[in-house]
Amino acid sequence: MATPAPGATPAEAHATVPDSLTQVFRLSRYQLREYLFSRRFLVLVAVVATIGGIITAIVGHYRGALVSDNLAFYGSFWGGGADVVIVLAAVFFGGDAIAGEFQNKTGYFLMGLPVRRAAVYAGKYVAAFVASVAVLVLFLLILLGNGLYYFGTGAVPWQLGVSLLLAVVYLLAVLGATFLFSSLFKTSAYGFVLTAVLFLFGFTILQALVADLVKMEPWMVISYASPVIGNVFAPNASWALTGTITDVRAGPGGPVLSQVYTPGILEGVVIMLAYFLLTAIAGLLLFEREEFA
Repeated sequence: MATPAPGATPAEAHATVPDSLTQVFRLSRYQLREYLFSRRFLVLVAVVATIGGIITAIVGHYRGALVSDNLAFYGSFWGGGADVVIVLAAVFFGGDAIAGEFQNKTGYFLMGLPVRRAAVYAGKYVAAFVASVAVLVLFLLILLGNGLYYFGTGAVPWQLGVSLLLAVVYLLAVLGATFLFSSLFKTSAYGFVLTAVLFLFGFTILQALVADLVKMEPWMVISYASPVIGNVFAPNASWALTGTITDVRAGPGGPVLSQVYTPGILEGVVIMLAYFLLTAIAGLLLFEREEFA
């Protein structure tokens, strides 16, 4: 809390505007409370629990090689599901974070208070991030329940902790892009749809086009970095700052049909952090320029 000026009256001291960090903390706390007690949070929890239940049933029914190798199990279960959970959480909590201020007219009242726009933006981002982490942890608990059942407590790989950190970094990047999209429009539906389409389909298609048509590593596409969440479980995982190229040939010694690019772990982290910084700053600048008229 900011300290009042020397000689200020009690009324003036009471009306002192809180500093930026206090504003961010208060806004994120109220926004997080709204998220946690909202219907969307319950719906997302139900969706994630259903996804985890379906995967649990499939693994339990077929088992096979997955339950004979703990790295393959954790890599397939976590690597294949965490990025989907992250995108869903970003859509649910970030799709209307900024656009909703315009659509629901709440921004007209909020901006009339002595609150910095940067604090509003950061507070909403922190709340969306914490709520998304809570949902991601739910998926992790479902995974650990399965892992402990099949392999016991001594078989939890150290790679799971690293992969969780990578997933959190990816969440930062996805939320940054989601807030940017939400700042571009004054209608929540556009933020929801654009985030879902781009992260579930659009970026993957763009990545394939860059790799197949341009014949270059698609490092500029965020979806190219997300596989490092699961790749860290591979015995031969690359921790380099550059990706690796694998030739796909028409038989042994045959001509090269295509090339498969695989990002290094550190390269993926750099890409995700770059997306987070660029999109978060761009979204904040857009929000600062918007007029509530």
